[in-house]
Amino acid sequence: MRNKLIKYFGIVGLLGILASCEKDGEKVTMLSEPIPPTIVSMPEMKFYRTGDPNQIVEFKCTPVDPGFKASATYFLEIAPAGSAFANPIQLYSGPQDTLISFKVSELNAKLLSVFDGDVETNAEIRVRAILTVDAGTGAPGTGANAFAYTSASQATAVRPYGLPRLDLIGTSYANWIESPNADGVYSGFVKLSSTEPFTLKNPDDNKVYGLNAGGTAFEENGSNSLASPDNGWYMLTVNLNNGSFSLDAHMYGVVGSATPNGWGSPDIKMDYNRKKGFWEVTTDLGAGEIKFRKNDGWAWNLGLDGTDGKLKHDGPNIPVPSAGNYYITLTITKYEGPNEAGIYTMTKLN
Repeated sequence: MRNKLIKYFGIVGLLGILASCEKDGEKVTMLSEPIPPTIVSMPEMKFYRTGDPNQIVEFKCTPVDPGFKASATYFLEIAPAGSAFANPIQLYSGPQDTLISFKVSELNAKLLSVFDGDVETNAEIRVRAILTVDAGTGAPGTGANAFAYTSASQATAVRPYGLPRLDLIGTSYANWIESPNADGVYSGFVKLSSTEPFTLKNPDDNKVYGLNAGGTAFEENGSNSLASPDNGWYMLTVNLNNGSFSLDAHMYGVVGSATPNGWGSPDIKMDYNRKKGFWEVTTDLGAGEIKFRKNDGWAWNLGLDGTDGKLKHDGPNIPVPSAGNYYITLTITKYEGPNEAGIYTMTKLN
């Protein structure tokens, strides 16, 4: 009923606008099928760290044509190819209708919110227009009424550049570490095997870094590889300014009476989701309780902190009401103990 009222008042608003125009001596006719906006041209969106981040790139469009001069809000949207724009990324919203401009660095940052860095991906792009309809009715144009018009989608390929990075060479898992400040200091979570020693490679200049003869520092064309002491996730930090490095275990897991090993080791280990920034696992649990801990030890552990999935150091156990297969996520908001904290979700799949 509410939607019908919105549409009704929206139509009344348009009629009010048209009537007002006629009173002023200007006859206005709304097209029975308004012409939607179009994308006339768009830039190539394959970006590289070696390019100019301040270069201006432009999207040229045509405005919506309802048959009379009307105000509208435009939305430039992009989504992975074949997704039917289920979760589009909004590149732009505003009144500009014919020329939408970005710096490469600005557009690249938006693309990285959905597309992997340094990887070419097929995508679709479109522009939507929503007519502003008010005329005193209080019924603004929104996507819920009849006054939204969308261009045909256009296929394109995107390749946003990620942060400066070093790839791990020799590991079966796709690993890399990044330099957020582009200052020669790289770090990140990596999944390692003790039987897979690795070196580092800069994909931009193809320089390779290995350990020196003493195994104490990374250097260009170093002849030795680095191996982890055990299998699992580590935080690897490398400073190419002086060659120093650190490799610290970060193996987060689920422990408790609801797990096969109870409150003992080994825990059910979680994997890091690099794109989403949290730890996750799908596993069978029995009815009982769980907690999260690091490296199979109790010095770092998370339990309940009130409601809403919040977690705190050494908090109460988390109840598992019934046996089943669960998808569990752990977002760590404070990594350093003894004040570690986080948020969890636990979804029963069957």
